[in-house]
Amino acid sequence: MKIKRNDTIAAIIDVQQRLYPFIRENEILTDKLIRLIKGLKVLGIDIIVTEQYSKGLGNTILPVQEAIGPYNHLEKMSFSCCGLNDFNQVLKESGKKNVIIGGIESHVCVLQTVIDLLENGYQPIIIEDCVSSRNQNDKIIAIERMRKEGAIISTYESLLFELMDVSGTEEFKAISKIVK
Repeated sequence: MKIKRNDTIAAIIDVQQRLYPFIRENEILTDKLIRLIKGLKVLGIDIIVTEQYSKGLGNTILPVQEAIGPYNHLEKMSFSCCGLNDFNQVLKESGKKNVIIGGIESHVCVLQTVIDLLENGYQPIIIEDCVSSRNQNDKIIAIERMRKEGAIISTYESLLFELMDVSGTEEFKAISKIVK
């Protein structure tokens, strides 16, 4: 299945200030998330931002906030984003079936969201270099499980070029600069 932009929305899950310093290779993750977000914006893909109990875990980290620009996050207490009625409503109203996923932690909120998305008839696309956990093994096992459950696993660069579909356009030039 080729991923088409007109049927795709994105979710950046719980990339929050107080947990983020403990996430494995968080500087690399930040760089990749920013590149993904900038590319999605070039392509006109809507982005949902969630925060898990922001009173305790803080808000989305500043570099990601800046990359996204003005937005309203969805506050959640459930690990799965699908446990939040507002999240489900945004997905339903979008009419999109593909959900690009980046964020933390791979083995908790990301995994549970992916399983629920699949159960609700959506196709999650996990951006492997845009998700992480505190422990590398937790991420490895979570990616393996998500793949077995039916999620598509990709990288930010591969996905952006797949969504773009052709070269020689202004979008191509912009995305090429983002991935360099």
